[in-house]
Amino acid sequence: MVLTDYDGTVVWRTNALSAEADHAELMDSGNLVMKDQGGNILWQSFDHPTDTLLPGQPVTATAKLVSKDLSHPSSYYTLCFDNRYVLSLAYEGPDLSNHYWPNPDHSSWMNYRISYNSSRRAVLDKLGQFVATDNTTFRASDWGLEIKRRLTLDYDGNLRLYSLDEFDRSWYVSWVAFSQPCDIHGLCGWNGICEYSPTPRCSCPPGYVVSDPSDWSKGCKPVFNLTCGQRTGFVRIPETDFWGSDLNYTMSTSMHTCKEMCLGSCACVAFEYKTFPNACFLKSALFNGKTLPGYPGTAYLKVPESFLSQPHTSDSVFHHGHACDASNKQTVSYTTHTNDGQGTMWHYYYWFLAVFFLVEVCFIGSGWWFMSRQHSARSEIWAAEEGYRVVTDHFRSFTHKELRRATKNFKEELGHGRHGSVYKGILHDSRVVAVKKLNDVKQGEDEFEAEVSVIGKIYHMYLVRVMGVCSERSHRLLVYEYVENGSLAMFLFGDKGPLQWHQRYRVAAGVAKGLAYLHHECMDWIIHCDVKPENILLDMDFDPKISDFGFAKLLQRGQADPGSMSKVRGTRGYMAPEWVSTAPLTEKVDVYSYGVVLLELVMGSRVSERATDGREDAEAALRQLEWTIKEKMESDDLTWIDGFVDPRLEGDFVYSEVLLMLEVAALCLEKEKSQRPSMNHVVQKFLSFD
Repeated sequence: MVLTDYDGTVVWRTNALSAEADHAELMDSGNLVMKDQGGNILWQSFDHPTDTLLPGQPVTATAKLVSKDLSHPSSYYTLCFDNRYVLSLAYEGPDLSNHYWPNPDHSSWMNYRISYNSSRRAVLDKLGQFVATDNTTFRASDWGLEIKRRLTLDYDGNLRLYSLDEFDRSWYVSWVAFSQPCDIHGLCGWNGICEYSPTPRCSCPPGYVVSDPSDWSKGCKPVFNLTCGQRTGFVRIPETDFWGSDLNYTMSTSMHTCKEMCLGSCACVAFEYKTFPNACFLKSALFNGKTLPGYPGTAYLKVPESFLSQPHTSDSVFHHGHACDASNKQTVSYTTHTNDGQGTMWHYYYWFLAVFFLVEVCFIGSGWWFMSRQHSARSEIWAAEEGYRVVTDHFRSFTHKELRRATKNFKEELGHGRHGSVYKGILHDSRVVAVKKLNDVKQGEDEFEAEVSVIGKIYHMYLVRVMGVCSERSHRLLVYEYVENGSLAMFLFGDKGPLQWHQRYRVAAGVAKGLAYLHHECMDWIIHCDVKPENILLDMDFDPKISDFGFAKLLQRGQADPGSMSKVRGTRGYMAPEWVSTAPLTEKVDVYSYGVVLLELVMGSRVSERATDGREDAEAALRQLEWTIKEKMESDDLTWIDGFVDPRLEGDFVYSEVLLMLEVAALCLEKEKSQRPSMNHVVQKFLSFD
């Protein structure tokens, strides 16, 4: 027996090795089941939902809703349990994926959700109440028995609960996830902006035109070419935010500094400046654009200066009105009429009456249309609430075969560390990556992918991007972006040649910003636990990127589990004193290690190598060095600095910057962790000095 879909695709067939199907039965619940002669269920449609759930049909770890509309093939929305076992709405596009419900800017507990309940089950009951194992719950506005309902993920990314009106046999919305929606990701596509006037519509910013007027999810495309080194300026769009795709952020900075940072980075295509608290966000891409009255931020889009010098009319911004019927596409244009000042008062009076009568006719006609149509007129209400910043996510799962092919059977080894070996690879789209084969990973496939996917959502210019994971049988691999110049250790202690002083100072400031992001800005609190030059990579511009973050246990903010770090080990010479105690580990262990890295950037050699006496351990040598630095800095004589800085620099360094780095290092190396600064405080030290 064979069961096919509407397009002829085989969705189920009997297995010749198992009991043969005897009959099919459509249950009163709407579940289509295939049974054998003994009445055992061989297959059931409730295990394979499409875009709709019926009462009693569950969402599970393997069963999810996928938006599906033949007239809108570019709808990429799913309702499923994410890697933290939280029921989520997600945009799963061809270029990126991210979650937008529940609020991605909030932690699980702020969203009233429970993480890591591995049972993963959600169901709508006959009364119209929906309950999930992560504490998701909602109910229909017409809650009660005797009403037929369905839960549908529509092609616009909104989740709606429909109830059937028995009188006219039409469906009406009895609950909706987004009551006003520009928070739905991908709604207006790349470079598009969602706005209200007063109904929601998509528009293209100046210098951009719509890619496909029949499908706004394809977004807008620029009418100019933007190349690195080209003279550029900015187009100002007030009260606008492009959610995610942050290259970097800087707090308490001026708009001028923010603009200069974007002009100085070829990867920056725009920046957003928020007037409170004077925050700067550099953007690597324009996605999830949204204009909201009263929003305290302004977007500045980078464009060629030649574009700014051209005359532009208001028609350069293409608008699109979304009607209630999502299949009904229309273009809305506005024309301003002027008069020549002639005519009489009666002329205006008659025009007023005519317009008033026309509005009344339209209002009555619209009301009749709303009440009489057979299908869900209310089903396509858009969703738009204020939402902010998630990191967009190019994270994906790879097969072991894909990575074996990309690395030519793991031929070119880039390095080897405690966690495993790293190999160079080239993906099918010609992107160069670094593939790390992990050793001694005891986690199961689900647990491993869950923890790694959290790391994969992290995107910061001073962190190595985790692009994907492979978890097949015993294979555990991570796919990273390829960082061209290798590790900082190769330049400080190896044969790659010394770094110039300005490069070392930039590394120190960049690593501080990266650690501050991990400690204070991530949705989950991440302690690195192994900060050292080997785990700091340098890109083509010698900007630092921290690698191997997230191997330590991920902790929620405000929690400290002393047992959670039992399998984590630091590196001798970089480990804080509390490693050897039973005290809970906090982010201050990274602060201590960062202090050691600062000293090595200044000296150009390992601090642990100063323990020349065989009886003197690395920690004792470090304590002696810290004491010496503090004593020397209290004097007015600065001649000692020449003998302290890496001699390979031949005196080419900035005294004030050396003193700053040594001052910060001394603070970070305090024996009592409570006396060490936070990484946010360290970043402020560098910013205030600049």
